[in-house]
Amino acid sequence: MFQKFSASFALFFLFSLFACKAEAEKVVNKTAERNAIIDSTITVFQKQLLKSQIDSVFTKTNFNGSVSVHQNGKILYEKINGFENFKNKKPLDSNSVFAIASLSKQFTAVLILLQEENGKLKTDDFVSKYLKEFEPKQFEKITIKELLNHTSGIRDFDDGLHSKPGEEFNYSNKGFYNLGKIIEIVSGKSYDENLNELFKKVGMNHSFTANNFDGKHFASAYLGTAKNFSEVPNMPERLSARAISVPAGGILSTLNNLHRWNNALYTGKIINQASLKKFLEQSAEREHAILGKMGYGFGIMTNFAQPTAYFHTGYVKGSASLSIYYPESGTSVVILSNIADESRGKSAVFISHKRIKEITESLENATVSVKETLKKTAL
Repeated sequence: MFQKFSASFALFFLFSLFACKAEAEKVVNKTAERNAIIDSTITVFQKQLLKSQIDSVFTKTNFNGSVSVHQNGKILYEKINGFENFKNKKPLDSNSVFAIASLSKQFTAVLILLQEENGKLKTDDFVSKYLKEFEPKQFEKITIKELLNHTSGIRDFDDGLHSKPGEEFNYSNKGFYNLGKIIEIVSGKSYDENLNELFKKVGMNHSFTANNFDGKHFASAYLGTAKNFSEVPNMPERLSARAISVPAGGILSTLNNLHRWNNALYTGKIINQASLKKFLEQSAEREHAILGKMGYGFGIMTNFAQPTAYFHTGYVKGSASLSIYYPESGTSVVILSNIADESRGKSAVFISHKRIKEITESLENATVSVKETLKKTAL
């Protein structure tokens, strides 16, 4: 499918170039006009292709959820389908608030980096400097950085270590729970207070923690199918319990608020460039059960291959999410859903998310390639 997509892009763009050349000649080959024509042509094609390809994913997988693609703040694609509440058949809309699960981890990582910018801690500090439970010998040399990139070795469901600190990647919600405690200690404020200040700074007016949700427009989480479903109980309150915890997986948000976050974060409007470099650095490697091998920074995943992409998956019972940012084109992709048929396995739960990531990555590669070629070749 994607080979065909690349070929169709090339053919389409070849035709477009002739049109662009003719127009550019009319304006005496002025660079600004030429670039405007090129950008406009690319945007039209991006919109057409995304609609065709992602609409097909909705149809083939009966996807219940919301998908949105923005580029430099402008909508390239958006489709919302299904129910916010399956019991009363209330439809999803742009105000629907989803549990975003482990997408929450990047917010915690940013809060840590903000504390570092304020001189309250260093990411190379030993966690034992702040938390007594890390004072025993096997834990005393674990650093904040190792909690952030899941190389601390700590176990989620019992005491002891999977591996020596700094040696292996072992995904840990407990690590991010402890990062939340460190944030509270060094800031003198609750995690929720810190996060609410961050939301306000970014303009995320419809984002919450599991502790402070206002109860409006919640996309309740369900297991099963649209015809045979059961509601996940005690949502979203259950996300604040120790087994998950707000710093690891208890944030709630909307499509547009997550686009706001992506655009502000990756353009340096939240943390400074030195902090952003730390956040994105591939300081660990992960073998993701669904998306394969990837780099891991501070609560964020990164592609090894092209295109350059920063992303994270999230899953709590019934709610699967994926957020992606392509820095070369300024493209933000948000995929949120609120029903999952766990009987088919985790791969099936994320099949729509994975296919949409493949579509947007193919489009990103093609777009970047064409723009690079045009920079080198005058019309």
